[in-house]
Amino acid sequence: MLTASADAAIAAGLFRPVRLGSLELKNRIAMAPMSRYLSPGGVPHDGVVDYYRRRAEADVGLIITEGTYIGHPSAATYKHVPNFYGDEALAGWSRVRRAVHDAGGRIFPQLWHTGSFRNSSMGPVEGVPGFGPSENANAYTNHPELSHAMTERDIEEVIDAYAQAAADAQALGFDGVELHGAHGYLIDEFFWDRTNRRGDRWGGDRRERTRFAVEILGAIRQRVGPDFPISLRWSLWKQQDYLAKLADNPRELAEILEPLVDAGVTILHTSTRRFWGPGFPEENDLTLAGWTKKITGLPVIMVGGAGLDRAGIDVVTEVASLDVLEKPLERDEFDVLAVGRALLADPEWAIKAREGRMADCRPYSKALLASLD
Repeated sequence: MLTASADAAIAAGLFRPVRLGSLELKNRIAMAPMSRYLSPGGVPHDGVVDYYRRRAEADVGLIITEGTYIGHPSAATYKHVPNFYGDEALAGWSRVRRAVHDAGGRIFPQLWHTGSFRNSSMGPVEGVPGFGPSENANAYTNHPELSHAMTERDIEEVIDAYAQAAADAQALGFDGVELHGAHGYLIDEFFWDRTNRRGDRWGGDRRERTRFAVEILGAIRQRVGPDFPISLRWSLWKQQDYLAKLADNPRELAEILEPLVDAGVTILHTSTRRFWGPGFPEENDLTLAGWTKKITGLPVIMVGGAGLDRAGIDVVTEVASLDVLEKPLERDEFDVLAVGRALLADPEWAIKAREGRMADCRPYSKALLASLD
């Protein structure tokens, strides 16, 4: 295990300014998006404002909010998730944005459609089935009913809802947006051959299955212009299958990522459960973030277990050394490190890491999810 001074030396590499497209951050630490389910009525309240403000005040360079629902009835699955549409919710998010900016941070909302995780009795709008690229995608989520295979009109309406949310974020003064394209939710369902079995232009091979994400990116670019940062979070693994892989090698990965680059994505947020593991062990020890940067040349956010000794939101963890960051930092495999549960547990994680006080950080436990500490 490294000493406190060695941890501080590694953390110092995270406290350099970095540019993500048109956006400059004061350091390379981001707050990872983490669902909190604590916004009744879908409206961010004073507790939400304070929750994000505290992290920005404690030197987190970029806040990526919890997933927020876009303005389509099929988007919402879980209760008390904040919306990113409607006057009241947008006014709440405007207050969050001002608080983060006043504290010296930058902030993206994460835009979310849960896809076929939904069933018709869930969420604030009952009677709407889970939407997915193909029927029976709910078979992978243990829901008893079939999901609805989206029609051309459905797809057009959902794409427009993403674009409207991004335009609203820009109008409210946010620094960019992130699309949740990971973990088996809607955008990822179009990427994945197990859930996208369409025979039309929205299905096909790996490259063709990116069309839904590509069209969302294009619609957003039309609304916000060429310079507004757009991050897309993606993953090999799925909640339905932790061992799932969209690609088995770098060549296959390029077939997925290259169309996103061409469509105008600014940042790729590579979601892994343990970021320091090799992306393709049969190739070399380069992380998945490293492969993403090598293939695309774009800024990359790396995420997965920073500062904690084990994966999983349902387990108690202990604080862990930053030594696993040493090699990815030296090899410039990422631009920004997203910190999730460790930063949820301790708003001052970034400061303590910089000062070599990791041992003073509060460990994570599931009980912390009950409040906006």
